[in-house]
Amino acid sequence: MPIVVNLDVMLAKRKMSLTELSEKAGITIANMSILKSGKAKAVRFSTLEEICKILECQPGDILEYMDAKSYKKLFSR
Repeated sequence: MPIVVNLDVMLAKRKMSLTELSEKAGITIANMSILKSGKAKAVRFSTLEEICKILECQPGDILEYMDAKSYKKLFSR
């Protein structure tokens, strides 16, 4: 799926660990890891809202659309 999750980038910019974000958002570390790895098939708007509130960012800072060619190139390394 050519939707890329840039949660790791935002966490690095905010100098926050996934564990810290998980605790603040009230979301299990397992579910947060699935989202961060890009393996999630869906994300609730309420979850996205909470993450954006904590990281002080926009949904577009976390989710990015790529065309199939760019996506394949990025993940074929």
